[in-house]
Amino acid sequence: MRTLLVTGPGGSGRTTVAAATALAAARSGHRTLVIGADRTDTLRAVLGGTDAHPGLTVRHLAPADRFRDDLLALQERAASALDLLGAERLDGEELTPLPGSVELALLRALRDAAGEGAHDTVVVDLPPAPEALALLALPEQLRRYLRRLLPPERQAARALRPMLGRLAGVPMPAAWMYETAARGEAELAAAQAVVEAPTTTVRLVAEPGPAGADAVAATATGLALQGLRTDLLIANRVLPDASTDTWLAALCAQQHKTLDEWDATYEQVGRVRHLGHDPRGADDLTALRVPAPTAASDPIEWPVTRAPADEDGHAYVWHIPLPGAVREQLGLIRRGDELVVTAGAHRRIVTLPSALRRCTVAGAGLREGELRVRFAPDPDLWPQGR
Repeated sequence: MRTLLVTGPGGSGRTTVAAATALAAARSGHRTLVIGADRTDTLRAVLGGTDAHPGLTVRHLAPADRFRDDLLALQERAASALDLLGAERLDGEELTPLPGSVELALLRALRDAAGEGAHDTVVVDLPPAPEALALLALPEQLRRYLRRLLPPERQAARALRPMLGRLAGVPMPAAWMYETAARGEAELAAAQAVVEAPTTTVRLVAEPGPAGADAVAATATGLALQGLRTDLLIANRVLPDASTDTWLAALCAQQHKTLDEWDATYEQVGRVRHLGHDPRGADDLTALRVPAPTAASDPIEWPVTRAPADEDGHAYVWHIPLPGAVREQLGLIRRGDELVVTAGAHRRIVTLPSALRRCTVAGAGLREGELRVRFAPDPDLWPQGR
């Protein structure tokens, strides 16, 4: 299954491009599903209904319903603990979705679409870029939190909990807590597998201009830090060249300056012309000529190489691609077997490769859009004779 995640700065036309991409995929013969979670169902409005093409399925998520069902189910499983605390139960009618419910609904939709196997291509209309990056990093982060708070190896003691509960005279909630964590871990792992799959890429949408250029640079850095691949950078609402209007000509010149910079910086840049009105319906979306999803690109790798012998004795270098990163906004912290990498507003905690766990960090530098972290063997941990 080919999965295409569409995002970009707010107001850049993400939903329009997602709808046009899905329509192009359906017309090329792919069984296509397009997913949106906007409260006003903008995606369906842009498509002009659900019958834009017989091979296209539109799925609008309703996070409030799933949030209500999940919270009521959790309340039921925790009934003994809540009764012990004297808590008053919540009714379904009084529950409203909390921040984060849309993100969780989108992750579940990705997992479910992969499990269904009913579609060749899935296009997802994600929130604006900052929220989208946080959403795509969520499965990995939540799994790490679960492993730290409820280590799986401690579940072996669950057999003793009923006896301890009888001795203490109070119900022990740990059993359902671990069961809930295990279910959550499985769901998060399935969502993470889709996000990190070789057939999943991100299509970045922005209007060419100074603000769009800054947003694209920051987003590209965040995507690379998460190991996500970019399918295409789409310059949206490109104005026509021929114009006698001085004001419009100045905007065109500004757009062309940014487009030239993008062509020199990014591998794949597409252009979508401005129609002079907000696109609505299949005819308008076709007129945009948004390309269908291409074959998945090569995965982003973080290779470990052996440093030259004359490089101050440093034995290994870990290469972390960070296009667009600014040296002054980089941070690096070693925590046990993990490395905390910060690039501007983005942060990721990654587990060190096995060989580097027996090394100490000897330095780091940013060169040609790549963070190079140098490691030296720790004499207390490195096998003798190597």
